[in-house]
Amino acid sequence: MEDLSYYAFLSGFIFSCVAAAAYLVPLLGSWTTHRTAATDAGPVTIPVPVSLPGSVDRFSRVFLYVALASLTASIAFRAVAVERPPLGNLWEYTIALGWGMVLFTAIFERAFHERAVPTVMLPAAITLMGVALAFFPSEVKGLVPALQSNRILGIHVTTMVLAYSALSVSFGASLLYLLQSSSRPLARLPDSETLSEIAYWSVLIGFPLLTLGVALGAYWANNAWGRYWGWDPKETASFITWLVYAGYLHAHGLRGWEGKRAAYLLLAGYGAVLFTYFGVNFLISGLHSYAGV
Repeated sequence: MEDLSYYAFLSGFIFSCVAAAAYLVPLLGSWTTHRTAATDAGPVTIPVPVSLPGSVDRFSRVFLYVALASLTASIAFRAVAVERPPLGNLWEYTIALGWGMVLFTAIFERAFHERAVPTVMLPAAITLMGVALAFFPSEVKGLVPALQSNRILGIHVTTMVLAYSALSVSFGASLLYLLQSSSRPLARLPDSETLSEIAYWSVLIGFPLLTLGVALGAYWANNAWGRYWGWDPKETASFITWLVYAGYLHAHGLRGWEGKRAAYLLLAGYGAVLFTYFGVNFLISGLHSYAGV
């Protein structure tokens, strides 16, 4: 099962790369090539428009769903192989986060019928999974005692994975928003209002999950270490991340923050997510520095 999980992940990774390319190519639209024609007055260069086949647009969604199915199978096989929730080390958690990003990319692409978001989110998920392939060992290892409370671990970490995955869409939509609202907007991107709405709904889904995840983490900490909150580096970073997104919702709902200010705030929020995940694990030691690479 461990091997099946690994090869299913590789399949999901490859299909994610193909889907990313398939979403990107139609965004480039058509272009012009030049052909030389012979005339009585001599050779003449004629511009000829070249359009992409419509099948590329259709197949991109198929590749996305196949990638999602492969990554889902990888996680399921891993769960059978380890006989626990497959969220006990950085390989498993990173694969789950990549899966979640692909999942929410598919959900938001389907809900808003906007193909631009996958052009940002799929490369981000591919990069994350590539980091796992390059740096994190995939071999099954035993867990330290703090991670052996399967029920608490499964609910807490799964909730955080889903929260970070949903919030990643706000990063992609905000990045596209800033590109669209630049001095030279891109005609093939969604309008700024649509991108702002996608980012907002991403936070509306991700923030409650983040709140629940932090609360479950405190409950888990009390069981593992005998206290609900101790300002451990990851606890502190998670709380700062929570404050950024809470501040965004407050500014958006009560103060009418929209546009570039909101987009920059969401980029800062996802920067806090990445620091909570990578920075705390690799740069700062603490009680959460147990999920070895």
